[in-house]
Amino acid sequence: MNEENYPAKNKISLLKSIGPGFLLAGAAVGVSHLVQATRAGADYGLILFWVLLLACISKYPFLEFGPRFTAGTGKHLISGYRTLGKFPYWTYVILTIGSMFIIQAAVTIVTAGLAERLFNFGLSPFFWSVIILISCIAILLIGKYPGLDRSMKIIISFLTLATLGAVLMAIGAGAAEQAIHTEAPSLWTTASIGFIIAFMGWMPIPLDAAVWHSLWTKERALQTKQKLSIKGAFTDFNVGYLSAAFIGLLFFFLGVLVMFGSGTSFSSNSVEFSSQLINLYGKTLGDWSKPLIAVAAFITMFSTVLTVTDAYPRVISELKNYKRDNAQEKEHKWKIYRIAIFIIPVLSLSILFFLSGSFTILVDFAAGLSFLSAPFLAWFNYKLVTGKQMPEKHRPGKNYRLFSLICFAFLVLFNLVYLYYNFFL
Repeated sequence: MNEENYPAKNKISLLKSIGPGFLLAGAAVGVSHLVQATRAGADYGLILFWVLLLACISKYPFLEFGPRFTAGTGKHLISGYRTLGKFPYWTYVILTIGSMFIIQAAVTIVTAGLAERLFNFGLSPFFWSVIILISCIAILLIGKYPGLDRSMKIIISFLTLATLGAVLMAIGAGAAEQAIHTEAPSLWTTASIGFIIAFMGWMPIPLDAAVWHSLWTKERALQTKQKLSIKGAFTDFNVGYLSAAFIGLLFFFLGVLVMFGSGTSFSSNSVEFSSQLINLYGKTLGDWSKPLIAVAAFITMFSTVLTVTDAYPRVISELKNYKRDNAQEKEHKWKIYRIAIFIIPVLSLSILFFLSGSFTILVDFAAGLSFLSAPFLAWFNYKLVTGKQMPEKHRPGKNYRLFSLICFAFLVLFNLVYLYYNFFL
């Protein structure tokens, strides 16, 4: 009887482990997709398709190492960095603190522009940013992790269907012919190289999201009272990461099909950018498509703000070296989380108060910083899953290690190209 029921129980356990992957997708599908992927398709056409694929492939193993390490050891990546030594740990801390306010600001201001375009209340991007962040904080403090988990499953499922429908409609409207016959600009300029690096920095998500995923994986196991497993973590990661990569492709193709060759340049104001984006879709597909695009775009960005608003306080709450995982220390973590979930948005809003009119500068700066830090985080994650902390049976196989090292070489190479073009030309 037990043997007969084992496969069914195993499937149920596997389904219960799925959740952090949707959070990863929610964090990924945002500025990188709506702004960067759409801009890539709109400004360069199909010529940057290989860049998008390379970004998704080269980051795959190092992001997958996050939930793998947690499932194999029961620890999150921050604990792992600490055991590697002071340099890996403090490198991560400095990169996180140095970028989290800008990243929070960047994703929020894009969402604010889309909110005004969708609801048309006549509010400024700054006031919309305040409303959006308050909404996210309320969802997270009231619903906690389960509320976040359920929200992301609904949002990502709806977003995928809505975006796929928009791409198919664009193809049906005959937009592909113009995109194919329009000449692409040169990639070998300082501006183009800078954009490509920024594009790769956040496509489909920065590498520090591996830490977020490892934290969500551990929290999911605590909430469901399920034992962590490599198989469950791997399945969950693939669901989230491949969804994020697929939606990124969809937004890229929307940029190519609808915007490439239109002769319109993007505004640096988030509200104007949102209007340009939606109006260009309407011009090609018809006015009836504008509500669909507006809702899909807003949901895209709101999901990102929600997950980022949760991720950084969760990281901050884990930076202290906790000796045990008892009730007292859990309460201490929750206290730090509650404080950080207010402080980070407030400081991010102060950035927006002065720079809300130049959101593309914020996006490119944050994305470029993420890309420059990628080789460091990639190497730290590789050392953790191939080191002594990781049970030997859960370590990557020989072929996967080789693939990971090739991906690492690509990340280093593109960093060197970026530095060369910025400082030696």
